[in-house]
Order: sequence, then structure tokens, then C-alpha cells
Amino acid sequence: MSVYPDYAEDVAGEKFYVVSDVTRMSLVKLLRLAPQFVRIMLREKPDVVITTGSAPGLVGLAIAKLFTRARTVWIDSIANCERMSSSGKQARYVADEWLTQWPQLATPGGPQYWGAVI
Repeated sequence: MSVYPDYAEDVAGEKFYVVSDVTRMSLVKLLRLAPQFVRIMLREKPDVVITTGSAPGLVGLAIAKLFTRARTVWIDSIANCERMSSSGKQARYVADEWLTQWPQLATPGGPQYWGAVI
């Protein structure tokens, strides 16, 4: 699942969903994004949902928790090396595992550092 249709080429032959992109500056788009995630989650019934960040990923984790009781994992974007992203800070409330890819951002209360995704 991605906000970028071109990424479907990376998983050719596999299920791939495109969802609307939202940011904190375009929250009205949540009215389109939330139903997209609900339909996908109810169709796929995932056991685990993993995201590497951004507002759509945060919405996806929240909907997964509400509608499927899936385990959720937030991995804050590797681009955020000095502080957690805005969505990353909120992810602590919906993620079963709340992670950063930078050891200096890990704290005893989270996020945890398990290693980098490169």
C-alpha cells in the first residue's frame, strides 16, 4: 500500500493498494483516506500492519487497530535523524511497537531503536 501508484511496479504480481496522501496541512483529505483504509483493512484482515511513517501511515495504524485488532508497528522515517516526525510522535498511541531508525532518538519510554532500515 502506498500513496505512490508507481510503487506497484516494485511488487508486480502482488496485491497493491493506492491510498490518498494527507498531511497535517491537508486534513480535509482524511475524509477520503479513512474510508479507503477501512475498506482495505476489512478486505485484507491483516494480522500485522507496519509503516515507515507519514500521516497516511498513522491513519492506517489507527484504523487497523480499530477495525481488525491487528498488531501495529511504527518505524519512523530514516529521514528524521534529529527528532521524531509529527506523525511519529502521535504513533505511540496506536502502535504496539514504536520504533526509530536512529539510536540517538531512542528513549527508555520509547521510541525504541532496533536497527536501521536501509
